[in-house]
Amino acid sequence: MNAPWRDRRGRFLPFKAAVLVSLLIPGALYAMWLATGELGGRPVMETIHGAGLWAIRFLLISLAITPFARALDWPALLLVRRNVGVAAACYATVHLCLFVVDQNFKVWTVISEIALRFYLTIGFAALLVLLALAVTSTDGWVKKLGRNWKRLHRLAYPLGVVALLHFYIQSKLNVSEPVFVSGLFVWLMVWRSLPEVWRRKQGIAFIGALYSGLAVVSGLATATLEFGWYGLATKVNPWRVLAANETIDRGLRPAHWVFVIAASLAVVFIARRLVRTRQPVRRVAA
Repeated sequence: MNAPWRDRRGRFLPFKAAVLVSLLIPGALYAMWLATGELGGRPVMETIHGAGLWAIRFLLISLAITPFARALDWPALLLVRRNVGVAAACYATVHLCLFVVDQNFKVWTVISEIALRFYLTIGFAALLVLLALAVTSTDGWVKKLGRNWKRLHRLAYPLGVVALLHFYIQSKLNVSEPVFVSGLFVWLMVWRSLPEVWRRKQGIAFIGALYSGLAVVSGLATATLEFGWYGLATKVNPWRVLAANETIDRGLRPAHWVFVIAASLAVVFIARRLVRTRQPVRRVAA
């Protein structure tokens, strides 16, 4: 297996190397903050939360690479999908290992906690699936599993749902960040559900309508998820939460941020398509 900064032919790729370094930065920062005592009274717990958060972020980014590669006509982006997915598995593993540290290495206590607490149970199950996807991400496993490889790696989508549920429960009352991440996940899942012919169309007007529609849908879905969570899982009045999404007087809510990001992506994708259509056609000399 080639090093993660090389392509399948063994050539060094600066882009893959830069992404690899970027994937290490969050872990390096938390290690530095932990060593210098900048994480408050419970530094290990803060690091546990940080590792888990970055595991979910990298999982989401790995799922976003394919739509971004297509929308931007940037096939080289697909070269780093494996690295990002493996990074998600590594951060999730660190998340669990630090939990063991926080429990003073009492393995039976850790096992009982995972067995008795629902959010820990589903989090551990998500970790096992994520590790299975990371281990089988190599070219060798692709050949061994054949068609079953794609079936196995489609588990990344339900894995995202389980990981987000773990995030919601662990966050307790303030679920602004899980709601925000869920909204972006909805954008990805709606894109995945679109007919293949829609995703491959080249017309500027169609692309604009498609991605603008995705921005509206994902923003509304985010507000709905926030309303549903507060209504079903907490004692907070969900109608007050929903009303907060109708104004920006107190700052942007998760639904607003999801809409802004999705709308910005629509602008970027349209601009990219305009640039492509204006590029001169190269003629081959006879």
